[in-house]
Amino acid sequence: MRTIKTREDFAMRTIQIGSVAFTLAIVAAAIVTPSHAQPASQSVQAALAKEAGTLSEKFSGLARVMAGKYDWKPGEGVRSVGDVFNLIVMEDSLLAGTLTGAGGGAARPAPVTDPEKMQDALTTSYANLRKTIEGLSDSDLNTPVKLFGKDMTKESAIRYLFGDQHEHLGQSIAYARTNGVTPPWSK
Repeated sequence: MRTIKTREDFAMRTIQIGSVAFTLAIVAAAIVTPSHAQPASQSVQAALAKEAGTLSEKFSGLARVMAGKYDWKPGEGVRSVGDVFNLIVMEDSLLAGTLTGAGGGAARPAPVTDPEKMQDALTTSYANLRKTIEGLSDSDLNTPVKLFGKDMTKESAIRYLFGDQHEHLGQSIAYARTNGVTPPWSK
């Protein structure tokens, strides 16, 4: 058995043992920690439909807690709370029409101002959109479409509008917090 002769040998051995222990701890943590990555079995359509569900829950929740404040807006020339919710319903209809080839509907429906009807309109528009997305094949996702005058694939159109809707979600959260309202999922 070899003895440790100097403090430097002892320090070096301590560092080596610590490094090995740290490496083993990292490997063990990686093995037991669940991955937050999209499961390999989940299709693009399923992931996009799930995102539509998340947006639906958040916008519907905000529509509920912002009842009575639909006319509020931070300034002239800016959308009101109700305007944002109505825009989301219109975008869902436009996207579903683009994905099915039925078009987005030429006439805009009358704005919804009743909180219960708004929650229903948001939930219904997202349910229709989810159903449309779930019905797309892999090849459908690559089909070219035009959205707002831009050429893109159906998948790109979904991602484009969902990106826009996330911006409006942030806008709606800011509107809520400015009015002293906490988003329901933050409680």
